[in-house]
Amino acid sequence: MSLSSYIKSNPRLKKFVHWMIVPTHDFRPRLWIRLFVNPFRNKKGKNAIIRRNAKLDVLPFNSFSVGANSIIEDFATINNGVGDISIGEHSMIGRGNVVIGPVNIGNRVMLAPNIVISGLNHGYEDVNVSPSNQPVTTQTINIKDDVWIGANSVITAGVTIGKHAVVGAGSVVTKDVPDFCIAAGNPAKIIKKYNKESNSWEKVI
Repeated sequence: MSLSSYIKSNPRLKKFVHWMIVPTHDFRPRLWIRLFVNPFRNKKGKNAIIRRNAKLDVLPFNSFSVGANSIIEDFATINNGVGDISIGEHSMIGRGNVVIGPVNIGNRVMLAPNIVISGLNHGYEDVNVSPSNQPVTTQTINIKDDVWIGANSVITAGVTIGKHAVVGAGSVVTKDVPDFCIAAGNPAKIIKKYNKESNSWEKVI
């Protein structure tokens, strides 16, 4: 039995180890994790920049990686507590973004300010228990290469945004956006598609 399996099989030990990593009623890892574990556990590509005021709630039991020449701007929050987070190369995580795993972000992706991308949902079905105390569910969000997402948008769990797609500012994306499409609104709908034959973006009626 591996060490991680042994810990998971022992509830008291699991609770103690979790407390050693994250303080009670907190989501940010302890200082010793941030200083001595995360730099070796996580992957940061060449020339990648994580601004000083970015908030990395990055825990060692899930992965976090950021590719070469990518930027995580000030006041962005990255949280891999319930799922892995992968950010490709030459991508920008804008100011005030919130990224909660599981999330895969491709190459050359532009995220404008104040976007929420969350692969996490809280349970609510039991009306006798607060949603904050119900089990969480996760579905991976996939954002393909060359995507541009406008400011103040929300990307919900399980959504895939296709290659070279655009999401208009203030949109709430609850369904997949195909490659080479523009989506906007709440809930977001496809408003334009790229026509390879005519070499132009055409409105969707």
